[in-house]
Amino acid sequence: MLRGRGTERAALEGLVGAARAGSSRVLVLRGEAGVGKSALLEHAVASGGEMRILRAGGVEPEAGLAFAALHQLLWPVTGLLDALPEPQRDAVRGALGLAAAPPDDARFLLSAGVLSLLTEAAADGGLLCVIDDFQWFDRASADAVLFAARRLRAEGVGLLLAVRDHAGVPVRDLPELRVGGLDEVSAAELLIERAAVAPAAPVLDELVALCGGNPLALGEVAGLLTPEQLTGRAALPDPLPIGAGISELFGRQVDGLPEPARRVLLVAAAEGTGDLGLVLDAAKRLGGDDPDVGPAESAGLVGVAGSSIRFRHPLVRSAVYAAADSGRRRAAHLALADALGGDLDRRAWHRAAASVGRDEEAAAELAASAGRARARGGYADAGAALARAADLTPDLAVRARRLTDAATASWLGGRPGQAETCLARARELADDPRLLAELAQLRGRFELCSGDAAEARRVFTEGAERARESDPGRALEMLADAAEAAGNVGDDEALVEIGRTAASFEGGDPFLRSVLVGIGAILAGDAGRGVPALRSALASADGLDQAARLMWASAAASHLGDIDASARHIIQAGRVARVSGMTGQLPVVLEFVATAERLSGRFTLSAAISDEGLALAREAGYTNSAAAHLANLAVIAAVRGRADDCERHAREALAIAIPHRVGLRASIATYALGLLDLTLGRFAAAHTRFESMVNAGPGAAHPISTWRSSPDRIEAAVGCGEAARPILTAYERWAANALTPQSQALVARCRALLAEDTNEAVAHYQEALRLHASGNGSPFEEARTSLLYGERLRRSHRGGDARGPLRAAMETFQRLGLDPWAARAHDELRASGESVARPEAVALNDLTPQELRIARLVAEGASNREVAARLFLSPRTVEYHLYKIYPKLGVSSRTELARLVAT
Repeated sequence: MLRGRGTERAALEGLVGAARAGSSRVLVLRGEAGVGKSALLEHAVASGGEMRILRAGGVEPEAGLAFAALHQLLWPVTGLLDALPEPQRDAVRGALGLAAAPPDDARFLLSAGVLSLLTEAAADGGLLCVIDDFQWFDRASADAVLFAARRLRAEGVGLLLAVRDHAGVPVRDLPELRVGGLDEVSAAELLIERAAVAPAAPVLDELVALCGGNPLALGEVAGLLTPEQLTGRAALPDPLPIGAGISELFGRQVDGLPEPARRVLLVAAAEGTGDLGLVLDAAKRLGGDDPDVGPAESAGLVGVAGSSIRFRHPLVRSAVYAAADSGRRRAAHLALADALGGDLDRRAWHRAAASVGRDEEAAAELAASAGRARARGGYADAGAALARAADLTPDLAVRARRLTDAATASWLGGRPGQAETCLARARELADDPRLLAELAQLRGRFELCSGDAAEARRVFTEGAERARESDPGRALEMLADAAEAAGNVGDDEALVEIGRTAASFEGGDPFLRSVLVGIGAILAGDAGRGVPALRSALASADGLDQAARLMWASAAASHLGDIDASARHIIQAGRVARVSGMTGQLPVVLEFVATAERLSGRFTLSAAISDEGLALAREAGYTNSAAAHLANLAVIAAVRGRADDCERHAREALAIAIPHRVGLRASIATYALGLLDLTLGRFAAAHTRFESMVNAGPGAAHPISTWRSSPDRIEAAVGCGEAARPILTAYERWAANALTPQSQALVARCRALLAEDTNEAVAHYQEALRLHASGNGSPFEEARTSLLYGERLRRSHRGGDARGPLRAAMETFQRLGLDPWAARAHDELRASGESVARPEAVALNDLTPQELRIARLVAEGASNREVAARLFLSPRTVEYHLYKIYPKLGVSSRTELARLVAT
């Protein structure tokens, strides 16, 4: 019987009702042991009625077994797997051991598959997922459940997670209900019910206060006290057996049992899952009299039902295990390992728990278990298993290898602290040159993703030199990593030196070497060498099918000033990454995809991609990638004139990028603040901000930001009467190798801005607009050219000629949702003598980021299942969003949607 708990009941019943009605809700119940979280979960189950219920409970001995908890939760609905998009279905099947393992690093595909499967399970009347002791979920299962929890919206899924206080479980960003003790009336009622005699009023009040309303403490104390103590004729124990004392109380109860019963309890505590047959088998192997669970069951310490044995409370299990000395614990684990036979993963962990000192046989079993976990995508659990295996490994070289593998798996599993520890231990032991090179590359990748980018460049460069003879292929890869790090810092001198070094390397990937050599030569001012090298690399780029190589192709095009080709390659890289084994690197790929969409003038889509990338980066622990997405969001907010959003995103990006010396992202965040000033017509402030960005130096500035911001910097300088000719000269030099109309159009616009003669300016503007129209560039940049052209014509008293370009600019800005720019064009148009109302907003701008991503993919011809696979959603979620998208846009079919999106 559940007493009191009015607030908790209302919250649970509201969650169940919402799920039954088709909405999704998530709630974390957090509280101390014994406070009643499990009873509240049972109340929720009872409230669910005929709803489908999925249940799982964390078990401490299985906390290191990848996907053990997920298997428990999802097994009843595995029959629905065929309804999932193929990549998600295969990832879930692999994780549950139903099929071959998923592709390498398919974390997001698996997590999206869990979301889709829960959605399918909720299709007929809703679904209630009830998870107890979440703090003991294995990390792979916990990550997948939390990924789904953060994305549930309108699927009809209610998800309840019960977790202990101070468990360190990462359940941030989820609604949480703190479960405290019972209210005084309910606590008193419970004491009266459980006590042998009715307690005297003063005793009752004192016990309620001392127990803090904890139901477990109240029940145990009521059964412990004598009638004299309850009625006040004898003093209460001092201290009362509450808190840690409850465990001591359970320990004393265990001590009073016969030895065969204690043996069963110890084996059950070590086994943890409640498999009665296994427990009895292992207990027999320990010798002595036949195991007997009866006395423990009579004492109320365990319950036996069918083939399972359950402790009355997890604290009973903890007390049993703690009461045994280390020798008896090891014996219990060894007996369990022998009894498990073919269950290799559980056997391996019990063998490890039974080991003393170095034990290669136990270490090898645990390393093999880690390999199976890693193959299914359980990287964090694989990392923990490999680290433990390394502790048991006697051979130093093998130990170093296992620690290296543990570092890699821990990093991929979102455990950077454990990864760094394993990496440091491996470096102390390793002496093989190839392993040392691998360790250097790992260390550099850790730094580049979440640490100091300049330090990452140093680590990669030194590692490449050391590996040059022993592993030339890896050495060239590390040079490329060094170039990526130097590019993030903004260190052109390092890129030049890396290019020279790559030219002297033999072996490795010719495409990669050409890109490195070409970028270095371009930055050194040797276009005669750099341009052919980059064009040679790009000549083979159309056949590339790996996201990493497509990103290098984009970098090559960018250094040639070919903005369109750079964007095309990076957008393709994003498509490849979503459906390949590189999904774990998706947050990094999406940094560049979002930038490419922004440079192409698709601001709403760019913001949607950065929103997605930011969430994925935070979940994966990629701090520097989070800074990249924040900086991009700041730029988009700037061009929309949303000052608060721009400043907040820029501030958060700079707080990461400056101390980590990620100059590319720091400069983009600073650029966003300057662009905000420019958008709002504050030319002097914009000029000052842009100049601070250019002059900040490596780690805070970046050459690419300097180049790409040149048109903005020139406009700001002209607007406040500052010199801009040197900016144009440098911009012309950079764009000299660019073949695309977009790049040349921007050069022509900048020349027009600086032309003193109106006729010369008009000629440059007309040339710029011709180039804009001949390519497939940014509509935003074309509209800005039209705006500046119209402003120049109006100021030259040619108001009639100005109206056409001003009207075109205003309509484009409005279509893009750029209100400040549209207002500027509107005001100029009125000043030219034309009376015109501001056009209405375009419906696409009313879509949420998620809706826009879905609308774009559907417009490209993707089915609901294909959209779900690419965006890590369930097909039903896609269908739900389409039902909202159609009326918002005023369309009723995919054909009409495609036509609208294409305009």
